[in-house]
Amino acid sequence: MSGLRERKKVRTRHALIEAALRLFTEKGYEQTTLAEIAAEADISPRTFFSYFDSKEDVLFFDAEARLRRAQAVLAGRRPGEPVADLLSRMVSDSMEFTIEDNDLHLSLDTQRTRLVLAAPALQARAMQVMLDSQTQLAWTLHEVFAGELSPEQAAAAVGAVVGAIKVAAMMVLLKGEPNARIEDAVKIGTTVALEGVRRLTPPRDSGDGRTGPESRRPRPCAPMPPPPAV
Repeated sequence: MSGLRERKKVRTRHALIEAALRLFTEKGYEQTTLAEIAAEADISPRTFFSYFDSKEDVLFFDAEARLRRAQAVLAGRRPGEPVADLLSRMVSDSMEFTIEDNDLHLSLDTQRTRLVLAAPALQARAMQVMLDSQTQLAWTLHEVFAGELSPEQAAAAVGAVVGAIKVAAMMVLLKGEPNARIEDAVKIGTTVALEGVRRLTPPRDSGDGRTGPESRRPRPCAPMPPPPAV
């Protein structure tokens, strides 16, 4: 019985995501109300809040899952694996995550990107999500390469890879090219970024003990929203 309830929850969540994306595309993000999304998914507005806190959160439905999965890849570094190879594996795993869900596949991811580009409010939220997730990935990478990468080097490596991928993929969308070209853009962005990452050298010990595993990890400046992709 619990399995049936869980499957129903997954279907309802997917219905909400698809309804929101459809309405945002047809009416515009600002013009679409939470009540309209709920009605389109055939649930009450009260039930909506069992799945999401706001209509913004619907749009970034997979960000937290993507982050946790990327962190797991980094934490699973193979013995002696170089940072560039590990980040390459993280990118490949993220692409698999994008295409493995038959209900929420690449076309929806593309649709979401177009919506973000069209709405300033969503651009601000997307930037917050991206910065928060990159910060957490950078700390994870620093911890995995304790003594080999400083926090700044880890942050630069993550930012280079994620930034290159996102901008390259966005260029495909702005040019109006087919979704299939996005995977090519991701490969190009990854290749370019990793050329720089391979040049990283171990950090110098400043004498204050902050380059190794004992470095203090600050808490994120804002709570992580239910959120990007790599």
